[in-house]
Amino acid sequence: MNLLHGVGDFFSLDIGTNSMRIVQLFGNAKTGWTLSRYAYVPIDPKLTADTSELGRKRLGEAILGAVEQAGIKTKNVAVGLPASKTFTSVVETATLPEKELAKSFKYEIDKYVPMAINDAKADYVILGPSPNDPAKTEVLVSSVAKEYAESVMEMIEKTGLNIIAMEPEPLAMARSLAIPGAMDATMIIDFGEKSTDLVIVYKNQPRLVRSIPGGFGELVQAVTGNLGVREDQSRQFILKFGLAEDKVEGQVFKILSRSLDNYASELAKSVRFFQTKYLNGKVGGIVLSGYASMIPLFAEYIEAKTNIPSMKGNPWQSVRTTQEQQRALASVASEFAVVIGLSERSND
Repeated sequence: MNLLHGVGDFFSLDIGTNSMRIVQLFGNAKTGWTLSRYAYVPIDPKLTADTSELGRKRLGEAILGAVEQAGIKTKNVAVGLPASKTFTSVVETATLPEKELAKSFKYEIDKYVPMAINDAKADYVILGPSPNDPAKTEVLVSSVAKEYAESVMEMIEKTGLNIIAMEPEPLAMARSLAIPGAMDATMIIDFGEKSTDLVIVYKNQPRLVRSIPGGFGELVQAVTGNLGVREDQSRQFILKFGLAEDKVEGQVFKILSRSLDNYASELAKSVRFFQTKYLNGKVGGIVLSGYASMIPLFAEYIEAKTNIPSMKGNPWQSVRTTQEQQRALASVASEFAVVIGLSERSND
C-alpha cells in the first residue's frame, strides 16, 4: 500500500458523510480521460460513523454493493483519506540529484511527520525546484496515523478488494479541479458536511493544504435554530435561496452571512500566508466545490469578501462522458471531485 503512489488497473472510492462515490476512468493526463464505470450511493451518516465491528461489516457490504452497481470487475482500489485524519505539508530541502534526494529524504521524513514515525504511514512526492530559491527543492509530505490507515485497510480488504493506494482527499480534489494552464495560483476549496478542504495550487503543484473546521452542517444548524424549522427544511432553504438577500425577507441570507464571516476570514488568511511565502505568487482565482458550488450566490459572496474572482469548479473538465451519463449524474456531478481526482492519478 502506498500513500501517494499507485499503479495498474484500478477504480477509486470516496466515502463521504452522506454518500459513497465510485469511478473508473480509462485514458491518461495527456490524451484525456473517459468515464468507464461509476456509482453514486446515498448512505446513512450513522453508518460511516459506526466504528464497531458490525458497523464496519455493514459499510463493507455497502461498498461491495456500489462496486456491483457500477459493474466494476477489478479488485484494485484507490481510497481517499479525510483531511481531518491526515497531515500534509510542503517542505524545502537542499537540491540534490533526484535519486540521491529520494534516497536521503527517506531518512529525513520523520522530521516532517507530527507523530512518532513508527505510529504513522508516511509518503512524499518531490515537487521540484522551489519557486523561492532555485538552490532548494520542494517536497510534499503526507502522513496518516497507522492505526487509522490499517483500520480502513482491514475493513475494505475484508470485502475481497485490494487497496493499491490511499491519498488525502484535498490532493485528489486539487487534481480534478485545478485550472489547466493557470499562470497565477488558484485556491481550491471543497465545502463539505463537517469541514472545508483547502488547497492552493501554484505552477501546477499543491503549495498549501489546509482543513478548516465547520461545514454545511453548521449552516443547517444555524438556520434550524434561528428559524425554528426542521433540519431537512433548513437544507432545502439553503440550497434553494442561498445568499439571496431578497428571498424569505432576507432571513436565510442574514443567518448564513453571520456564520460565513469567520469562514471568509480563514480563506483570506490562507491567501496572505501563501503570498507571504511565495512573494511572486498571486492568487488569481478561487474554485468552489462541494456545497460551495451548490449554494446560490456563494461564489459572489466569497468574491466580495476576498476580492478574488470566484467560480464553481468542474471536476469533469478532463473527463469525456456520454449524454446518458451526463443526464444520470446531473444532480450530483459536483460531488465527484475527490473520486475523479483519485482516478486521475499518474501511473508513473
